[in-house]
Amino acid sequence: MLVLLWLFQTVFLESFYKAIKTQNIKSTAENITTNINNENLDTLLSTLAQRNDTCIRIVDENFANLYSYETTFECTIHKMGVGEMEAFRQKARQEGGTAFELISRDVMQEFRGKVEKKGWNMPPPGGNMRVENMVYVRLVERADGSQVMVMLNSTITPVGATVETLRIQLIYVTVILLVLCVGLALLLSRQISKPIIRINRSAKELAKGQYDTTFSGGGYREISELTDTLNYAAKELSKVEGLRRELIANISHDLRTPLTMITGYAEVMRDIPGENTPENVQIIIDEAKRLTDLVNDLMDISKLQSGAMTLSLSECNLTETVRDIMARYMKLTEQDGYHIKFICDGEAMVSADEIKISQVIYNLINNAINYTGPDKNVTVCQSVRDGFVKLEIIDTGDGIAPEEIPYIWDRYYKVDKAHKRAMIGTGLGLSIVKNILDLHGGAYGVISTVGQGSIFWFELNTLEPKKLK
Repeated sequence: MLVLLWLFQTVFLESFYKAIKTQNIKSTAENITTNINNENLDTLLSTLAQRNDTCIRIVDENFANLYSYETTFECTIHKMGVGEMEAFRQKARQEGGTAFELISRDVMQEFRGKVEKKGWNMPPPGGNMRVENMVYVRLVERADGSQVMVMLNSTITPVGATVETLRIQLIYVTVILLVLCVGLALLLSRQISKPIIRINRSAKELAKGQYDTTFSGGGYREISELTDTLNYAAKELSKVEGLRRELIANISHDLRTPLTMITGYAEVMRDIPGENTPENVQIIIDEAKRLTDLVNDLMDISKLQSGAMTLSLSECNLTETVRDIMARYMKLTEQDGYHIKFICDGEAMVSADEIKISQVIYNLINNAINYTGPDKNVTVCQSVRDGFVKLEIIDTGDGIAPEEIPYIWDRYYKVDKAHKRAMIGTGLGLSIVKNILDLHGGAYGVISTVGQGSIFWFELNTLEPKKLK
């Protein structure tokens, strides 16, 4: 801005001044031309001459004055002889009816008093002063067919003193503005940098694992928003860290229990005669399978969340898949008194990865068995409508609090903070269910009321059912 001020107020000031004066004298000539036949032309010319500080002279074809208004001393057009006026007329005819020229004249010493009144730069005593006049001539034809020559003269005031005055003012303005700008820049930089420094310091603490770090910003809106975002991120990281530790504790428990049983039964079979029985061997096999299931679930959840697992879609009978899974729970129902029912309203054919959908159903039933009420009732309901099949797994347990429901699908989240070893499965089931159903594009959810059990459900698109043989 300072550079622009310097350029416009000093370097280009004279050019702008001349351009404005040129436009003004041409506009005055156009106004006179338009009103050349007006009966009030005399009044109009007087007004224009006084308002624009312009000399006006209109002569006929013989250069006799028709109108004459002299508003400045040393007016060029009023000092012209017949020869000069004829030269201007010839020039105007050659240039399409108008002629424009800048004429410089020396102002004689006898006009010194008039110059002083004008406030112009004064020459040394006894010297002359150079004044530049702008002369504009236009040939105009009147209504009676006669041609007149409109002559305008405008004096260009020397701007040297003005430029020097402006230059001195701009020097002061520049110095003051630079000082203010430097001071303002330092103030703003300090206001901006202080909260950023505090945020940076807190971020380093967060990077060291101190998740209770609080970010304090303030000041500008963007910094306040960044502070809120970082505080939220620190809070979420703290939750994840807590859940990670809990998961490690849970998995350690799940690994330690079967390993302890395997080790214990193996030592019994080694040290005590007659204990090498099929029953003891079967226990060792069962616990080894439990370890395998845990490892497989951990691998599955990692693949699902990283996007490495893909689907192998095929046409399958969802109803038959549920029946096959229910058969696997027969021994459990016989030994531990669980009552698991399957209710369906027909066969449902879907396009899905049968193995992974089986894993979804298995994990949901296993979750219901783990958390059902003292009556040990679990109900699986299948309903087909409007091109969808809906599967609901219902338990009679304690239910889930409303504030806990959004988090039950999380990878590390457990509603029951006191670890309970799953009778079947590993405790990662719901996270696996969520990711598999997301891959299939199926809807899913849970309906739960504290003290009245829970209903876990999911939906898939159905295909035309085939006739069963």
